[in-house]
Parts: sequence; structure tokens; C-alpha cells
Amino acid sequence: MTATPCSLNWQALGLEQTLAEVLPELIQLRRHFHRHPELSGHEQQTAALVAGELRRWGWQVREGVGRTGVLAELGPEQGPDGLPAPLVALRVDMDALPVEERTGLDYASTQQGLMHACGHDLHTAVGLGVAYLLAELAERHPELLTARVRLLFQPAEETAQGAAWMKADGAMDGVAALFGVHVFPSLAAGTIGVRSGSLTAAAGELEVEVLGEGGHGARPHQSTDAIWIAARVVSGLQEAISRRLDALHPVVVSFGRIEGGKAFNVIADHVRLLGTVRCLDTDVHAQLPGWIEDTVQALCRGHGGEARVRYRLISPPVHNDPALTELVAEAGVELLGRQQVQWLEQPSLGAEDFAELLDGTRGTMFRLGVAGPQGCTPLHSNSFAPDEASLPVGIGVLTLSLLRWMERRP
Repeated sequence: MTATPCSLNWQALGLEQTLAEVLPELIQLRRHFHRHPELSGHEQQTAALVAGELRRWGWQVREGVGRTGVLAELGPEQGPDGLPAPLVALRVDMDALPVEERTGLDYASTQQGLMHACGHDLHTAVGLGVAYLLAELAERHPELLTARVRLLFQPAEETAQGAAWMKADGAMDGVAALFGVHVFPSLAAGTIGVRSGSLTAAAGELEVEVLGEGGHGARPHQSTDAIWIAARVVSGLQEAISRRLDALHPVVVSFGRIEGGKAFNVIADHVRLLGTVRCLDTDVHAQLPGWIEDTVQALCRGHGGEARVRYRLISPPVHNDPALTELVAEAGVELLGRQQVQWLEQPSLGAEDFAELLDGTRGTMFRLGVAGPQGCTPLHSNSFAPDEASLPVGIGVLTLSLLRWMERRP
């Protein structure tokens, strides 16, 4: 990493050397998290280890925030004027996925059917690295911590519940700015991706029950085939999206689960469809539940069946604050070089409950490149294996971003 002259010099403060010294320990922690993944809402062992490390480094720690989340604080509680010190926060997530690992790593998951296939083990290690550097800086140069720092180690991101749980427990109270990070297999390790404005999509969970009338498989004309109608619903929704919605505001409806039927020769009278809906435009997304209900009901009635439709908002879109995003980009350029900081042209239709934490405050999330020389498989793949060279990059960019925020408070 290289640094440019500035009032807060990364190398002059010894942070580069400090990070190099602690990095082997952080890698071992990350590998421990990877070996022992825990599902959303069950991150007890991960949270206990995180809390223990934070206390060891002098952070004030609260456990059980948002059920299995950890909240830690460091820095002054009051400013020179006697008023409460400004509060800046960093959020990282901790949960794993119900995926059977096939990476072949010597530190692969020991939990059958569970895996850190979305990089949250790396996120947790990044958060701990930031905690260690700030604790060291607080001891050597306490005058540089002009704001209070809050770390949110969040559970249950994969089920889009943990952010709301932590927020309900006061995790965002008083926070003036929030930073976040997510691994990005499309970018090489050693690089980051930043984007102002829309970063991720609004997401919803869709459940459709198709109701028909059962009968003998040899005489389908005497029944109402719920499987056939369900197939029409799946294809009909896609056709309706392309012809009835504005193509400039993309909408994705994907069904990931279909349940129905009891025997090979019996016409099914009930089929259950489970899927997800993604949309970047908040106004369009607000109209989707009603539009989907009307479309599904019309398709089912047109083929002699009925439908029950349920829609649940999973997460609103992540909107990155321009000033905070620019701060992250500057930190990236300072540490990595201009060529290693990429401004992303397009948002993602993926979802992130980081958005829940932005209601009432400003924030930004950046993409951390994790592809090694041989590339990297997509998120949620059973062979997902991010390059650990990305770990010091995420730690460095976030630490410097927090310090720059204290310095400027944009």
C-alpha cells in the first residue's frame, strides 16, 4: 500500500505496520469462523468469540443486541464543548448459509450442510481488524479519535431480519454516519468498487398458492390441474413483466421452490410457489404487490382455478450517500492507488438489509474485490472461496474512511 501526503498519514501513524503484524491472527480468526459457520439467528459462538476479542482490545461491548448481535464502542463520549461526541458506525454481518461446502479447503466447514458462502466470515474478520487498529490508535494517538465509533456485528443478514432486530434494540440511536462492506467476486483482490446512489435492489418474498380440483391422471378434462395452472403463473408473470411494466425500471421475479402433487397418476389440486421479487425503483416496488396479485388472480381464474397470494417486503434498496461514498473512494485511492478503485456503473439486483439501518441516517457500502488469480465463483456457490489478500484491503479502507470522517465530518 502507498500513501499520499495528508494531515492524517497512514504510514506515519504506523497503521500499515500494525496491520501487517496483526494480519496472521486475523486470518486465523477468519478461518475459524469459516470452519464453524452458524445460521441466521444462531450465531452464538461467533458472537461470543467476537465479543471476547473486542473486550481484549479495550472496546466497551454489549452482547445480545438484536438477539445474537454484538455492539461495541470506543472513543470519547463527549466533545470539547461538553456535548455528546459525534457517533460514526461500521456494520458487518456474521451469518452463514444452508449450503454444503465443496471448496476442498483445509479449513472448510465442519458443519454438515452449512457454509460461509457469502463471505460473512471475511466481513467479521474485517470488522475485527478495524477494531484492533482503532484500539491501537486510541492508545497511541487518542487525540485523533474525535468521535465515538460504534461497531455492529449483525446476525441474520441472509434472512433479512438481523438489521431490524439490531435497530429495534437501539443499535442505530444517535449514529450520524454508517459504513459497510460486502465481498464482490467480480472484482480482483486488491481492488474495491464504489457507487453513489442506488447500490442494491428492493426485495420481496412472494408466495402463491394455486388451487384447483384433483382427479385421475387419465382424465384431466374432469379436473382442474393446479400444476398446469402454476406453470402458466410462472411463465405468465414473466411475460406480463416484459409487456406491462416499464423496461427502464427492471423487475425480476424468480421462483425458487415449487411444491405440489401427491402421486404420479393424480391430478394435483394444490401447488405452492415460493419466489423472490427484485426492483431498483422504490415507487415501482411499492406498486408490485397489488400488480402481482391482480396478474396471478387473472391467470388462475382464466384457467379455472383460484389463487392465494402473499407478499412480504424483505428489504428496501441500499442508497449510498454521495459524500460518504466519495470519502471511501478517496481512502481507497490513498491506500491502493487510483487504478484499484472502480466506480461501478450499474447497481445490483441483489438485496441487503443494510438498507434497514439507513432509515434515519446517511451511509454507504462498498464492494470488496475477492477474486484471486484463478477468479472466484459467485456468491452463494458451494465452491465460493474469496482470496484472503482482500482482508487487509477491507480493513485499511474502512479504518481510514472512519478516520477521515472524524477529520472532516462531511
